[in-house]
Amino acid sequence: MTGTSASAGVTVYVPREATARALGADAVARALQEQASRRGQPIRLVRTGSRGLFWLEPLVEVATAEGRIGYGPVKVGDVSGLCDAGLLQGAAHRLRQGPVESISYLKRQERLTCARLGVIDPVSVEDYRSHGGYAGLAAALAMQPADIVQAVSDSGLRGRGGAAFPTGIKWKTVLGALGAQKYIVCNADEGDSGTFSDRLLMEGDPFCLIEGMTIAALAVGATRGYIYLRWEYPQAHAILAEAIAAAYEHGLLGTDVMGSGRAFDLQVRMGAGAYICGEETSLLESLEGRRGQIRFKPPLPAIKGLFGCPTVVNNVITFASVPIILARGAPYYRDFGMGRSRGSLPIQLAGNVARGGLVERAFGVTLRELLYDYGGGTRCRSADRWGPTGPSRASTHRWTTKRSRRPAACSATAASWCSTTASTWPRRRAMRWNSAPSSHAASARPAASALPAGWRSSTGSWPAIAARCRKRCCAICAIPWCMDRCARWAGSPRIRCSRRWTIFRKIFPNLPGGGRLGADSCNRLPNGIWARRRASRRSGSR
Repeated sequence: MTGTSASAGVTVYVPREATARALGADAVARALQEQASRRGQPIRLVRTGSRGLFWLEPLVEVATAEGRIGYGPVKVGDVSGLCDAGLLQGAAHRLRQGPVESISYLKRQERLTCARLGVIDPVSVEDYRSHGGYAGLAAALAMQPADIVQAVSDSGLRGRGGAAFPTGIKWKTVLGALGAQKYIVCNADEGDSGTFSDRLLMEGDPFCLIEGMTIAALAVGATRGYIYLRWEYPQAHAILAEAIAAAYEHGLLGTDVMGSGRAFDLQVRMGAGAYICGEETSLLESLEGRRGQIRFKPPLPAIKGLFGCPTVVNNVITFASVPIILARGAPYYRDFGMGRSRGSLPIQLAGNVARGGLVERAFGVTLRELLYDYGGGTRCRSADRWGPTGPSRASTHRWTTKRSRRPAACSATAASWCSTTASTWPRRRAMRWNSAPSSHAASARPAASALPAGWRSSTGSWPAIAARCRKRCCAICAIPWCMDRCARWAGSPRIRCSRRWTIFRKIFPNLPGGGRLGADSCNRLPNGIWARRRASRRSGSR
């Protein structure tokens, strides 16, 4: 918080989140202070997080009798004109958006986890408490550890990192594990393309994450915690460090949490930029000071995790969802969502949309709502639903306008939506997502008797080659790695891998349909091909 005391003037809110700063929020804040000082109108400037309306950033808010009035997007050159028009009184201006809570983008959302984003000073404990903060921790301190775990289980909360594993089951495993020392680890290595919800929460409401991790520590009997943060988030690191220091100062962390006699210490550790450390066991290896490499399972981290001790590993949104469950009760949270997917999910809109940003809705929202009601429309021909590093498990095909009314709810959380045009989308990724689905049942394989005579291999019959099929698919073009099933598309217009096709023609020299390659070829040779080439050579030598 900067500026004069609270009683000396109008309160003006300017975000300090990384996206807003990149768009000039710091310069706007300085210009506002200069203009207010020059005009003799003292203001109380509060630097908040972002509300997630990136198309309006920097969004300047002014506290008035009507509520907080928003103006955006504000540039440095607009500040003088805004002050002349009566910014501090919430007067009319071409940039005036009206009461911020009434903006349709926000009004239709169901913000549970992200309710305080853009509303509070992220490093003020008093501000956080005045908006319902630490009510969940106070409730948890009055409960037994097993009751806390049961409340999380009853809420239906699942991991928001992509795997969607039930959070209550993981915590129950750690609670029942034997060990003198237990750990709480937050995976804040948000490295997937187009994702930013973790960063927004850490920069706009860090105490929510701290409170959620403290509740988890009370639930499983842990006394130490770590936030593993990606090094590309320096702003989040600075805000987290300031918030943790404030929590220690107010007795919310340390040897006596809220006067309960319970201990919990929390530190932030920066990663070195390795993408693999987003996987939980690689993250634990990195925390221990070793190279980030995936561990074999079992044992699971819940049994033998950090430094060989039972460890809870969850991501930022999962931990940040816990305080509201304890504060308002498991039934309240469970009433949101559908099927096995309960609660809400922060969804990130990026790409060719008119209004990119953060949308938090209960599970069940449709793609059409996201793209048109929130995103403001798109020029794209289709959109792709993403999970970590690619299409979500529930859908490997493109979503067109005809299918956009399908609810976007599944157990494996689709964290972001990317809408693009064909001209701007990388060709390889477009080929991968436009090709055949990657899962092919063995029953779909054609019978050997149904194959044309010319499809007999020079190195063996079709059944012999089929026996070597590993039922896996190319990571680029989504065509199965096994040669026999590649024959199904040999004469079709579907996308083909040129190198795969060359080798395939050597094994099946008499294939019908000619040897023309499609215009789109990914020129990628899967590693599994080499093993089959060696096998075919051995067969030929015999």
